[in-house]
Amino acid sequence: MIDSHCHLTHAKFADDADAAIARAAEAGVTACVTIGTGVPDAIRARDLALRHAGVVFATAGLDPFSSHAAGDAFDPAFDALARLLTDGAFVALGEIGLDYHYDLDPRPVQAERFERQLDLALRLNLPVVIHVREAHDDMAAILKAHPRSRGVIHSFTGGPTEAERYLAIGWHIAFNGVVTFKNADELRAATRVVPSDRILVETDSPYLAPNPKRGTRCEPAFVAHTLLALAELRGEDPAALEARTTTNARTLFGLDRRPSAEESS
Repeated sequence: MIDSHCHLTHAKFADDADAAIARAAEAGVTACVTIGTGVPDAIRARDLALRHAGVVFATAGLDPFSSHAAGDAFDPAFDALARLLTDGAFVALGEIGLDYHYDLDPRPVQAERFERQLDLALRLNLPVVIHVREAHDDMAAILKAHPRSRGVIHSFTGGPTEAERYLAIGWHIAFNGVVTFKNADELRAATRVVPSDRILVETDSPYLAPNPKRGTRCEPAFVAHTLLALAELRGEDPAALEARTTTNARTLFGLDRRPSAEESS
């Protein structure tokens, strides 16, 4: 299994990130993609990935839901991000997107800043990790207007209609522990419309622990619970779904093309 989206540099992993990575390996997780939200966090993600070369992979982006890149802070952060991404240590740009729940910036400003990062990813030939909350209509319209962009809608929580819109324009969709929640009927229905070559699994740890771990700090090892739930929902053999999602993540993020620790040093 590959946990295609986690936050191993979060403060909740300050004391045991290495141990969490080891527990993930014991649970059958062969790789984790840790997400850099902001330049300082992305640098920490890169350093963690270098310590666990071939197992942990890093991304870098300016997310729309925290203050580090809101308002006047965005332009200098964007310039720093563009410089950071040129070192070749990152497997994707993200997470980036639209967040209409917190609305830290006006929505037109969010869209413009999101599109600037989409264009940067294209210039660098990187896939994109998308965050979208309460903004599916605008997100689908922007992605449709950027047909050369590629990547994944992470922590997908929409229904079949939203899933089909993203699939129609070529995007992958990642599911996490929310599929195990009792009130997620529309989301569970969406899991059945995603073709096998476009589905990923993730934890978004330390958030959104799946049942039966709900109420605890989520960590990459818990992706096994999400994968089993997805297999049941889709009527698939868990081993086959595990192999398929692993191949999808490795292909999308180019994980098999990443340098070893010795080559990176």
